Amino acid sequence: MTTDGQRHAPTIDDTLDFVNTLELSEKGSIEHLGTLDAALDWLVERRLLRPDAASAERRRAGLGRGSASRLAGIHRLRDALREVADAVAVERPADPDAVDAVNRTLRAREVIELAPAPDGISVGDRDAVDAVGDALARLVEPLAETVESGRTDRLRVCENATCRWVFFDRSRGGHRRWCDMRTCGNRVKAARHRAKLRESQASAEGDVRA
Repeated sequence: MTTDGQRHAPTIDDTLDFVNTLELSEKGSIEHLGTLDAALDWLVERRLLRPDAASAERRRAGLGRGSASRLAGIHRLRDALREVADAVAVERPADPDAVDAVNRTLRAREVIELAPAPDGISVGDRDAVDAVGDALARLVEPLAETVESGRTDRLRVCENATCRWVFFDRSRGGHRRWCDMRTCGNRVKAARHRAKLRESQASAEGDVRA
């Protein structure tokens, strides 16, 4: 058996990285999980899914057993997590359907059971466990833990409207507004400065005409 200790214990940063795999930009959305292969690779790279489990999933997909539906389910979970994170960040009620989707994923967590063994007893996974479903459940758990710990005030969405990157604010004061001050922060400030200049110019031209 491969134990959880041999896999990565995900953090809230991993959860939010998953949300941000649908990246917003000034030129539109950038999809980083456009295929089931890409989604499985992402889970394997973060040690949330064993390579052998990913290979088994690929074999099933190759036999026509739900590649599109599996990918659609991964995208639905990501959308649900985005909705929950957005709701927390602006302190509004989350869409109940999104909450239900997250809860359904949490219930897919693998179950560890005791089983008879030649030397007495062993620990194994429940036979019917869905490895991908378990990986996604493990990915969702840090969000539930963050809510339980009362640290949801540190969940943030970048205030740059063309970014909307979701992040966990670890700054000392807890008042970060942008995912990165050097990029989004400077862009927003520059845009506001240009808007003020235009307003001042329009006001001055109006005074001259008057």
